[in-house]
Amino acid sequence: MKVLGIETSCDETGVAIYDTEQGLLAHTLYSQIDLHAQFGGVVPELASRDHVRKLIPLIQEVMHEVHLKTVDGIAYTAGPGLIGALLVGAAVGRSLAWAWRIPSLAVHHLEGHLLAPMLEENPPAFPFIALLVSGGHTQLFKVLGVGQYELLGESIDDAAGEAFDKTAKLLGLGYPGGAALANLAKNGRANVFQFPRPMTQKSGLDFSFSGLKTCALTTWQKNQPICEETQLKADIAHAFQEAVVDTLLIKCKRALQQTGLKRLIVAGGVSANHRLREAFLSLEKSGYKIYYPRLIFCTDNGAMIAYAGALRLQQNQQDNLKFQARPRWLLAELASC
Repeated sequence: MKVLGIETSCDETGVAIYDTEQGLLAHTLYSQIDLHAQFGGVVPELASRDHVRKLIPLIQEVMHEVHLKTVDGIAYTAGPGLIGALLVGAAVGRSLAWAWRIPSLAVHHLEGHLLAPMLEENPPAFPFIALLVSGGHTQLFKVLGVGQYELLGESIDDAAGEAFDKTAKLLGLGYPGGAALANLAKNGRANVFQFPRPMTQKSGLDFSFSGLKTCALTTWQKNQPICEETQLKADIAHAFQEAVVDTLLIKCKRALQQTGLKRLIVAGGVSANHRLREAFLSLEKSGYKIYYPRLIFCTDNGAMIAYAGALRLQQNQQDNLKFQARPRWLLAELASC
């Protein structure tokens, strides 16, 4: 079964074709970073318009690459995300399915991320713990199978990626801030500043990262008059990143210990962070197995949507004539395959 995947939840237009027998056949991605950089963040209306311009040419590109005139099914991201951007992918995906007389399916964006490591050569077996960590979400799940997701903990305020972006902005690092802050942190000195590891002293698996932004801001304001600016920013970035990574590591280890599971997948945009992957090696030394998507599939992409959709389309799940976008959609609301 060949499935066309469409991802338009925010500021990246992703298209891919996944074959349930041959694997991933083709994928392409267009990023709107240059478009939004001049505004310091994503402008929803501009994002929607750019998806309108780019989506059809990208679909034509991947179809041409694998010499296909049609496919067996279409999967599109229906939420969560920006409502206008989601509607672009939903409308195009559902319309193509109608024209080609094939089934289509609305896919949950986070399920796509959660299953992205399954696209690799040695995918994890169920059950496992999943850490979804991105600009919009920081959540821990116990995963028993496709559609069987038990929420163990989540951020009660800012997601980790969101905190990265906001801290980068207050340091004047521009957009996209998370990657810029992580790069700057490489030049930071260890132990110059010590930021807290939020909520790690409490039982439970919830997260809180908003206080780290305040800590970074007060450290900047206090030391700016007496420190060289470039080095100060690097030291703050280093301290901030270490606090976030340590917090994620502590919570993941706690989740593994509490559930007795030995496998952990880490997915979402922040899973591409080099320091995070380096720190999580300590779990492997303790006997756990860690799985990541390849770097290109850490951020939003069509391949993960095509894969997640293919699994469900194989089980005869599909849309009716009505389609909708769901900007707020809980992963726990999904049914099992």
